[in-house]
Amino acid sequence: MSDSEPIIDLRPVLAGRSQRSANAGASAASTASASTHSRDTPAVTPFNRLELNEILRLYGRFVASGEWRDYAIDMGRDTAVFSIFRRASECPIYRIEKTPKLARRQGIYSVIAASGLILKRGPDLQRVLAVLDRSLKLVSR
Repeated sequence: MSDSEPIIDLRPVLAGRSQRSANAGASAASTASASTHSRDTPAVTPFNRLELNEILRLYGRFVASGEWRDYAIDMGRDTAVFSIFRRASECPIYRIEKTPKLARRQGIYSVIAASGLILKRGPDLQRVLAVLDRSLKLVSR
C-alpha cells in the first residue's frame, strides 16, 4: 500500500442507518459498557504483599518439613486462589481463596480441602490460615 492510495472504510454499515447514526450508536454502546465497570472493581482480584507474606510463611514451614512441594497462584476476576500441592502432578490438597464479594457475608478468605470441604472462612487471613498450622500447643490440666 502506498501513501497515495485512499483508505477504504471496510466496517459494515448497519441496515437502515446512516454512517453518522451508526457511529453514534457504537459510541453510546461503548460508553454504556464502560460505565458498567466501576473503578472500584478491578479486572483481576490479586493477593496483596501482606497476604502473600502470610501465606508464603506458612507454605515455607511445610516445605521445610517436607509435606508440601509446589504451589500455584490463580488470579481471576472474582477470586484469587493460592493452591497447595503435595506433588506437582497431583490435585491441590488445599486452596486458599480470596473472594472480595463475600467480605460482608462469610468473610473474604477461605481454606478449602481437596474434597471441596470448606475448612475455615473469615475476614482475617491469619485466623483462617490457623486451621492449616498444626504446631504443637501446650495443654494444661
